[in-house]
Amino acid sequence: MPLVIVIAGIILLFVLIARFKLNAFISFIVVSLLVGVVEGMDFLKVIQSIQTGIGTTLGQLVLILGLGAMLGKLVADSGAAQRITIQLVEKFGKKNIQWAVVLTGFIVGIPMFYSVGFVILIPLVFTVAASTGLPLIYVGLPMLASLSVTHGYLPPHPAPTGIAIMFGADIGKTLLYGIIVAIPAIVVAGPFFTRTIKNVKAAPLKEFLNPKILTDEEMPSTATSIITALLPVFLIGLASITNLLTSEGNLFRKAAQILGDPVMAMLISVLVAIYTLGLARGKKMDDLMKSMADAISGITMVLLIIAGAGALKQVLVDSGVSDYIGDMLEGSTISPLVLAWLIATAIRVSVGSATVAGLTAAGIVAPLMTTSGTSAELMVLAIGSGSLMLSHVNDGGFWLFKEYFNLSIKDTLRTWTVMETTVGIMGLIGVLILNTFI
Repeated sequence: MPLVIVIAGIILLFVLIARFKLNAFISFIVVSLLVGVVEGMDFLKVIQSIQTGIGTTLGQLVLILGLGAMLGKLVADSGAAQRITIQLVEKFGKKNIQWAVVLTGFIVGIPMFYSVGFVILIPLVFTVAASTGLPLIYVGLPMLASLSVTHGYLPPHPAPTGIAIMFGADIGKTLLYGIIVAIPAIVVAGPFFTRTIKNVKAAPLKEFLNPKILTDEEMPSTATSIITALLPVFLIGLASITNLLTSEGNLFRKAAQILGDPVMAMLISVLVAIYTLGLARGKKMDDLMKSMADAISGITMVLLIIAGAGALKQVLVDSGVSDYIGDMLEGSTISPLVLAWLIATAIRVSVGSATVAGLTAAGIVAPLMTTSGTSAELMVLAIGSGSLMLSHVNDGGFWLFKEYFNLSIKDTLRTWTVMETTVGIMGLIGVLILNTFI
């Protein structure tokens, strides 16, 4: 019976979001209340669980995501993203243009939310495709594969960071394992796949063909752009590598752990970016702070949706449903990683949002973390991979791609949807292979 209630709750969540267009955060709270009450919890206890779930989920996450949004905004507004794109395209040349845009998407995608990275980089892709004479899909889709993978797999993006916190996973290890899994996923879903769909003709709308391109003098240098954009990865990665190579109590290890703590890494990166991408280039502090405030307002709803998912997770725990599901799945012969991936995939297909799918799946499979002995970091990546599967008409990213590239529904399904599904399947394969070594 508890499992039936959970399934009914997920179906209701889907109906509220997809059919009635109710805000995802409100939908999560409504479903959390109903699931808790139907499971036999006292109404006031349900409210208490919701408050606890929101508080514990957002406690660390709000710092990481808030600072991440600020860094992404600074990278975008300063022209650092444009500089990275231009330099990589020049270095790789026309013959290897796909690898240039893949690397651009990966570098820019780490500090920048998917939708922001899309809007910033797509006009540049249009310019590159026009200047080289190459098909737009051939140039653009590999970059979007990179952006999508960073969004689904890697901290400091919302879903992987939120799931890592839920599972108590090490964010540094999650980032390192995520990069290992991400590389083959991007290569197969990007450059390899797009070579099979060159016959798809994209004709972007005229308003997207004349993007504002900054002059060389208006942009920061290539080194400054790349170092600033990737500084959080350097700091977090340094801490994880130092943990593997040095003993407990080592002074260098202690310093690396402090600098590589996700919150500290993001804070340091933002402070560095304020100077390197702002003050050092003659921008006023007031303008920089206004831009960063705008960035925070843009992620408010994302934070609320994650908080709602945390509330549902806590209700499942406090009502005993999580223990019931854990006991039931414990006897399953299917790998917990595959189970987590399948659940995330099912919710993704139903609800559309990768963030909602990932966080909801995490709440359902959380009991497996204490009974299966599976790596928490790999569970984050398995769920992240499933949350990207089979994007279709209920996903905002599907329509963003369709409208910017001016494609038919059929062509969007055979390009965007297949690319996302390839990313999801390759992610699971990578996680299962990595699991044999960890």
